[in-house]
Amino acid sequence: MSVYDSLMEKLREHPLHFTLIDPDEIGYDNAARFAAEAERAGTDAILIGGTVGVQGELLDETVRKIKNAVKIPVILFPGDISGISPFADAILYLSLLNSRNPYYISGVQALSAPIILRWGLEVIPTAYLITEPGGETAAGWVGDARPLPVRKPSITYAYALSARFLGYKFVYLEAGSGAAYPVDDRLVMAARKALGNAPLIVGGGIRSPDVAVQKIQAGADVIVTGTVLEGADDVYSAVSAFASAIHSAERKR
Repeated sequence: MSVYDSLMEKLREHPLHFTLIDPDEIGYDNAARFAAEAERAGTDAILIGGTVGVQGELLDETVRKIKNAVKIPVILFPGDISGISPFADAILYLSLLNSRNPYYISGVQALSAPIILRWGLEVIPTAYLITEPGGETAAGWVGDARPLPVRKPSITYAYALSARFLGYKFVYLEAGSGAAYPVDDRLVMAARKALGNAPLIVGGGIRSPDVAVQKIQAGADVIVTGTVLEGADDVYSAVSAFASAIHSAERKR
């Protein structure tokens, strides 16, 4: 079964939690232990990525170590072509639809496509949308994004609807790692309305299980946490609190 199909099967049962690991932040030597603790705590998949610094042989070795440490899917979440590796289970094949720079909409995808095909890496086409306050974060700055405004949910609706029409398998609303506040509920609800039953991922600035549940209730299917876990003294307890709350949350449809 493909990674995508296995995730969709789990989504029929309950919302999902993904743990984002930025090896440049937590340390390449700590990544496998971090991932193992997250799996033990109930997270549903490991995302590996970062805006800068996550690349090359260090990335390959880190992905291999994480793969050896866990049985859940290990999925690449690349910031650029340098963030890809043949050793993961799948890749979120991101297109930053609200970037000012066509490189992040279709350019980097064209450059990486022959490599990914040669590796045989599973591709999950994902529309990536950066919302306010994402312009203040590394993801928004590097991706040259026009953050979707909180006061105009209709713009998020239009972008999410276009992603649905274009056939993306996931839509990912991102406030940015370490964002001052998470994706606003109004934008989550707008995307949900546009997508019907298609999966919606929400991440960035989510610092408590209560906020994660709030995003699920607004319409998210998958919650991604990363920064809030990086400084945790007890990774297992931190991830467990999020995963348990998310798995039991009631989704809006």
